[in-house]
Amino acid sequence: MEVRSEGGIQVRCDKLPAPVIARTRLQVWFIRVCSSLFLWTCLVQLVAVGELWHPHLLSNITNRISAITQDPLPAVPSPPPLLPARNYTSNGFLRVSCNGGLNQMRAAICDMVTVARLLNLTLVVPELDKTSFWADPSNFEDIFDVRHFIDSLRDEVRIVRRLPKMFSRKYGHKPFEMPPVSWSNEKYYLEQILPLISKHKVLHFNRTDARVANNWIPLDLQKLRCRVNFQALKFTPQIETLGYKLVRILQEKGPFVALHLRYEMDMLAFSGCTHGCTEEEAAELKRLRYAYPWWREKEIVSEEKRSHGLCPLTPEESALLLQALDFHKNTQIYIAAGEIYGSERRLAPLRAAFPRIVKKESLLSSEELQQFQNHSSQMAALDFIVSVASNTFVPTYDGNMAKLVEGHRRYLGFKKSILLDRKRLVELLDMHLNGTLSWNEFSVAVRSTHEKRMGQPTRRRVIADKPKEEDYFYANPQECLCEGTNCDNLLSPSNSSEVG
Repeated sequence: MEVRSEGGIQVRCDKLPAPVIARTRLQVWFIRVCSSLFLWTCLVQLVAVGELWHPHLLSNITNRISAITQDPLPAVPSPPPLLPARNYTSNGFLRVSCNGGLNQMRAAICDMVTVARLLNLTLVVPELDKTSFWADPSNFEDIFDVRHFIDSLRDEVRIVRRLPKMFSRKYGHKPFEMPPVSWSNEKYYLEQILPLISKHKVLHFNRTDARVANNWIPLDLQKLRCRVNFQALKFTPQIETLGYKLVRILQEKGPFVALHLRYEMDMLAFSGCTHGCTEEEAAELKRLRYAYPWWREKEIVSEEKRSHGLCPLTPEESALLLQALDFHKNTQIYIAAGEIYGSERRLAPLRAAFPRIVKKESLLSSEELQQFQNHSSQMAALDFIVSVASNTFVPTYDGNMAKLVEGHRRYLGFKKSILLDRKRLVELLDMHLNGTLSWNEFSVAVRSTHEKRMGQPTRRRVIADKPKEEDYFYANPQECLCEGTNCDNLLSPSNSSEVG
């Protein structure tokens, strides 16, 4: 007689018929399964109770289980240690409401951090514009990594997410609001703004565009503006992940040009530039211009502005420009822009000249872009990432994005940015199109015009008492691009473009 033990049950095989043996084995298997389920249920309940009463009571157990049931993960580098917080007595709180698009607000945030540092203030995380043409409802933390912003600047300025309750309207506090004077230096802020802070304790700047001068600012403050721009203003992980995916897709197909084609409805309406538009389109743009009261200029002569180089290039003009600059027909071109006015109809000549034209909408799925729909600043952030990473950057208009991307590319080693002389370019385009210049003459003239406009090291152009006409600090932050005597070698007198 053979006696076997299965699961603690002795089975006499010689005296049991085969069906009984099979049934017994099934019972043993069933007991084992039920026992396992019971033990796992108990363990889960134990973990849940332990977490309820003491969150760390069973952490060692769960960690060991994870280690057993999962493959070991690569070590994640720990974040750099926080810099020691600057110890100072705050003179009050600075609240700022930024105005404009993403890049205008970005520059403003850099300026306001610098003002807070100068005046020893506590800065409230900036509020973003939600009432402009784009009507983007995004908050600061929807675009920028707010924790990184606060922590990375703690050695310079104290930043809080919101005002203390004692300074809210609910508690009877009436904030003092004002726009600071544009293009102001530190003397203005020390002599006129600091006394207001001392009196009111909270000051609200309700406009922040271009409120700090380009030049004649102390070196340490200029470098702080750069630090905020290049290091503290980091996009959210969601934006960075998708932005770098775009870059990877493009780079896998070879070098690419980022063409900032600013031929968009808001820009055409604001600038009054209607070259190449139909009469109906020109009338539509004019109606839009009148619909926004803060766009001050209403009656605009389009061709006059264009002749002075104050209009963005059309898609047709952009195609001729790129061909004249010897870009091959097979060049991969990323359109860094929103909806082009006239859509595919206006893009057709550019696409015919350069068939490998792509946009974020053609490289990413609608599901990937869904979270950014109706959030123009977040979409602009994706274009910003791609433009900074491109092999060549070509802006067709010198707006805020063009200037800030140019500055970032200088900071990253003077990456090639073709900075158009639009006034001269319009002359050449018109002469070629009316038959005065042959294609070869036109192409040679375009290349020679832009030979020294490729983002090379140069000093900012300074025009006394005309800050709007001089070079923008954020397009060429020369104080942050070199150190000591190297600056004299890098920014040689031959490159200087100062104007008295």
